[in-house]
Amino acid sequence: MAWSIADVARMSGVTSRTLRHYDEIGLLPPAWIGSNGHRYYEEANLLRLQQILLMRELDVGLREIRAVLDSQVDQVAVLRAHHQRLLAERDRLETLARTVGRTIAELEEGKDDNDMVKINRPENLFEGFEPSRSEVEAEVRERWPEAWEQSRQVVETMTAEDTERWQQEVTAQMIRIAEFMATGTPVADPAVQTEMDTHYQGVCRFWTPCAAAYKGLGQTYVDDPQMRANFDKIADGLAVYQRDAMAVYADARLS
Repeated sequence: MAWSIADVARMSGVTSRTLRHYDEIGLLPPAWIGSNGHRYYEEANLLRLQQILLMRELDVGLREIRAVLDSQVDQVAVLRAHHQRLLAERDRLETLARTVGRTIAELEEGKDDNDMVKINRPENLFEGFEPSRSEVEAEVRERWPEAWEQSRQVVETMTAEDTERWQQEVTAQMIRIAEFMATGTPVADPAVQTEMDTHYQGVCRFWTPCAAAYKGLGQTYVDDPQMRANFDKIADGLAVYQRDAMAVYADARLS
């Protein structure tokens, strides 16, 4: 069974113009084009569009989406990883909702005779919140100021083409590492450590971290919500897996 571009637009809520753009950039080619020039889509195309829309909801860029969908990663595994990411975000938002609801209740009911609010458990005010990117970056700047400045200077000299090429390389490596994680390969496995050596050499294009700094970078991948989300968009748990692999590499090669 095939559906016209108008059918797909109606079902998905994606405009025909956007579907044509996805075809033009190679992200979502139709199954075939009729003699009248109209695009037609089959079930496999609809499933691919669902994954595109899902990753767009997670703020993944179109280049990264294409890299994931065109890789050899099992598509069911990709969907399962995104499903887990959505469930985790749902749980976080539910926790935040409970936190705010609890605060409202205490503000409404906790006033004393002097009209002062008394919070029974102040630590509960912050349940569900995550450190902001600016806070994590400030910590990195404070711990490794010279490396931060060196990296910033290199980035400023990069052209748009340089940046795009670098982003493609980073995404491709993340996918390769995710495949190791998906198959249960230990982080100390030589193949994983070869990828870590490639990763380390890539980092050295910007700055040269010692063992402690390289471990710290790996921890930043986990602690920074935006960085962690970028990893976990590829595969849930990837940030933690890479951090652990980087720690093994640092102990073995940089200490």
